[in-house]
Amino acid sequence: MSVQRDPVQRDPVQHDSVQHGSVQRGSVQHEVRDGVLVVRIDRENRRNALDQESTLRLVRLLEDAALDESLRAVHLTAAGRDFCSGSDWVSANSGSAANSANSANSGDSGDRERPRPASLVRRLPLQSHRLIELLLTIHLPVVATVRGFAAGLGCQLALAADFTVADEDATFWEPFVHRGFTPDTGATWLLPRLVGLARARRMLLLGEKVSGAQAAEWGLIHEAVPAPDLDDRSNELVASLAKGPTVALGLTKQSLLRAAEAPLTRAMSDESYALELAARTADFKEGLAAFKARRDSDFTGR
Repeated sequence: MSVQRDPVQRDPVQHDSVQHGSVQRGSVQHEVRDGVLVVRIDRENRRNALDQESTLRLVRLLEDAALDESLRAVHLTAAGRDFCSGSDWVSANSGSAANSANSANSGDSGDRERPRPASLVRRLPLQSHRLIELLLTIHLPVVATVRGFAAGLGCQLALAADFTVADEDATFWEPFVHRGFTPDTGATWLLPRLVGLARARRMLLLGEKVSGAQAAEWGLIHEAVPAPDLDDRSNELVASLAKGPTVALGLTKQSLLRAAEAPLTRAMSDESYALELAARTADFKEGLAAFKARRDSDFTGR
């Protein structure tokens, strides 16, 4: 039996390493600057909703970034007025133009081009769910810069980042109840842990929209700033994280995630393992030397 290869055409990204320099083609663009992988969603005509191709591109970039020893941080951005309006359900539930034309010519209704039953069960773990998992588990600090709408999957992208800096007038929205279906991409896991059940119910059961300023007040995101200050503040935060002790930051991020589901004794056991590993790094030695010399640390990420 032959297995059909993934029909999605991916941009050439080197295995185990993010292609450095600026890659500006396609719906997801990226460049590496000073050890920071800057990723930009660019589907302005769809308010940066993610289709299958762009979702898989983001997954591939993060998988390769996780294995790239030269990277120190990830910065997730978007072109245009909106961060990400969710999954592109219109594209996901329609056949390609060519297939539609072929169906019309053959007298076929085109039903064969639509996803078959259980498609979501098969696809989500490898696509949008995999994307959220990578943002949470990659051993690099992730900063998201949000303006306009962060809805559905876009909201979860922002919540899964380690730090989200948003325009005060940005909108965080879980529109599922208004569309007649249930949440996905980790919304029911992320929201209660960030803002508690009561506020999670407001967003998921009532579909309330939350402004950037309110999101920061709730603790849903790291910070909300006036629109003119957004890029400068985000870049400042990214630069600070990229100068940090990368291994220790990654291990701390992992410990925080594991501790959310672990008893105290397990959490402290994980801390001891993380400390053992961090103490073997060059950055640990540099931190001690800087402390003794009463100077700022100069970490290299090693």
